[in-house]
Amino acid sequence: MIAILIGGTVGLFAALWGTPLVIRYFRQRGFGQPIRDEGPATHQAKAGTPTMGGTAIVLAALVAYAVSHVGSATFSPTGLLVMATFVAMAAVGFADDFIKLRMRRNLGLNKTTKFLGQAAIAVAFATVGPEFADLPRNISVVGGIEFELSTWAFVGWVFLLLTGTSNAVNLTDGLDGLAAGSATLVFGAYTLIAFWMFRNAGDYHLPAGDALDLAIISAAVLAACAGFLWHNAPPARIFMGDTGSLALGGLLAAMAIATNTQVLLVVLGGLFVLETLSVIAQVAVFRSTGRRLFRMAPIHHHFELLGWQETTIIVRFWIVAGIGVALGLGLFYAEYLARIGPLL
Repeated sequence: MIAILIGGTVGLFAALWGTPLVIRYFRQRGFGQPIRDEGPATHQAKAGTPTMGGTAIVLAALVAYAVSHVGSATFSPTGLLVMATFVAMAAVGFADDFIKLRMRRNLGLNKTTKFLGQAAIAVAFATVGPEFADLPRNISVVGGIEFELSTWAFVGWVFLLLTGTSNAVNLTDGLDGLAAGSATLVFGAYTLIAFWMFRNAGDYHLPAGDALDLAIISAAVLAACAGFLWHNAPPARIFMGDTGSLALGGLLAAMAIATNTQVLLVVLGGLFVLETLSVIAQVAVFRSTGRRLFRMAPIHHHFELLGWQETTIIVRFWIVAGIGVALGLGLFYAEYLARIGPLL
């Protein structure tokens, strides 16, 4: 428990103090965000705002994770695997952001290159995980509800989960603080889930040490997101960029696999799912009818064009994210009670 509190505290203050340093560094080098011409007209005023702020989140979380293990908890294979995935996805996002800034355009890595980068991380996770961290090869809903997979089917499933979640967070990162605030809530849920597994280790596949390590990671990242949000809240002084959104999405997928809550992630990250479905529905309807379902997708832009204030959209979408988190935690606890029995 102390290690979790240390991780959260260090992550919060590292992000609070480190983000202004990142802002200053990127401003001095002219690393300002280019804005899409096809986006809402109001966003043009945000052009030049420093981006790649996800760097601050990742570095703060890494520092917090390391400090939390000084003299107390030990690094677990599962924790190291999950953090490696977090950093690797951040590297793909960083390359994407860096190309955008150097080329002065809103297009970074092409789809094929980004696809290959995410695929390489997914294959590494799916092949190394079962051997290094003893991760089960399955599609898991929660607890004992799971479906075993072959090695190659598991690789494909990990790829779908990792790319889907990272791209969903990336789509949500379209308004100041929207993705960072929503991610804070979801990582808060995973802190509770991992800690519960630690306290009830005999009822889950995860060893107690691995579950504790995952709780530390979740606490460190949620605190880093909260510290970053202090500077990312509207009007944002810095954007997280793909560096942050791909890293956070990849980490959520890795946490879901490690805790056997892969399908439950759809509920916990309900806002990210909603944003993704809005894009899929927009494309499907437009291709079949030639008409737009929304004024613009992802759906937060639709409400912008309806005249909603940006802060109104952000707060209401945070509420939606919170509802998903509350429902997901309720389902997690209900499954435990159904499988183990009422607590005495």
